[in-house]
Amino acid sequence: MINKRLLIKNLLAHNDESSFYDKKRQLNLHSKEGKAKFLKHICALSNSNPTNNSYIVVGVEDQDNEIVGDDFFDDSRIQNLVNAFLDNPPKIQYENVPFPNLPKDKVVGLVTIKPNSKVSAFKKGIYTIPARTVFVRRGSNSIPTEDKIPFSKLNTETVIGIENSSRNSIAYTLEGVLDFMNNRHKDMTPKYKVFKELFVVCWAGHKKKVRDKTFLSRVDIELINEQVKLFYSALDDVTIEFDDKTFAITEYVPLGLNDRTSYYPLERQTLTFFDNGYYKIETEFLFEPPQYNKKMMFHIYNSNLSLLHKLQKNISLSDRELKDVINLPSTLMICYLNGFEQAKQKLIDAKPFLKAIENSLVYVNFKEALRILRKMKYDKQPT
Repeated sequence: MINKRLLIKNLLAHNDESSFYDKKRQLNLHSKEGKAKFLKHICALSNSNPTNNSYIVVGVEDQDNEIVGDDFFDDSRIQNLVNAFLDNPPKIQYENVPFPNLPKDKVVGLVTIKPNSKVSAFKKGIYTIPARTVFVRRGSNSIPTEDKIPFSKLNTETVIGIENSSRNSIAYTLEGVLDFMNNRHKDMTPKYKVFKELFVVCWAGHKKKVRDKTFLSRVDIELINEQVKLFYSALDDVTIEFDDKTFAITEYVPLGLNDRTSYYPLERQTLTFFDNGYYKIETEFLFEPPQYNKKMMFHIYNSNLSLLHKLQKNISLSDRELKDVINLPSTLMICYLNGFEQAKQKLIDAKPFLKAIENSLVYVNFKEALRILRKMKYDKQPT
């Protein structure tokens, strides 16, 4: 098994961006421009590496390779974004890799692009990229090409060498468990479970009882062998179930209007471990959005638009409005789920104004709302 933290260090140490890896400060998949840039690099790396893995490292400064981290990105449906825009799309995997020097809520993203013998091309246009465009890597740049792409094994030996030098060991696994249990989460009663004598899952969270159900909040879950964070959330609540070969995480979303909050199951992620040293992750989307009286929703939607107008015009908010703005992202999301189609775009457009608010919880709520909406969008397509 590859230690993903060590793999990232070895990629960054190898040389600057190359024909088999790219690095980014952060991903922005909320806009067409951000999606287009991401898809361009996926297309180029896939076409330039038909016989070996290629990688994108997210959360690294471009100039000096400083590891600064990015937000936890749990969108398992990112593959469907690639499938939606590319012909002959490569298989990709996004993993969140924790680093000791980063805050608990920051990780380094690792995008693995699997070998693909067929040429990937845009099957439909997005932003400034027209349909049928083909990209390749030339050094550290992803550029369009009309030339026939020659079959190449140029990077295979180099990439395999980097991957082999990143293999896990007992020492790395023990260090990871001790760091999780004794340093990062010593105040949260952390636990661990060994599966098939090969895999170690560690988790920590605050117990929280709501009515007759016990949840864990502020949850952190890691697959220690590969140094991969499986789940992290500052807001959502989860339940955990496991047996000798499976570990299941069910995520719930607290939603409601007028201070009436209920818990709705969002998604279940199940890890199944096998005797041969492999594991698989299956994701089941569970969310059924709450439905409310239309007349009441019209009133709430208009109130939110008025609040957004004040934020955009930099008009001072009353004490009551300062409380309402904390719930504005989730309220606009509920409006969208109840048929107010413009509410989602209104929320996206409000990003800079919500981020500027002194209470950081507002921006955290914004990111959580978009995360749920993104999951819903790509759940409509097969994974």
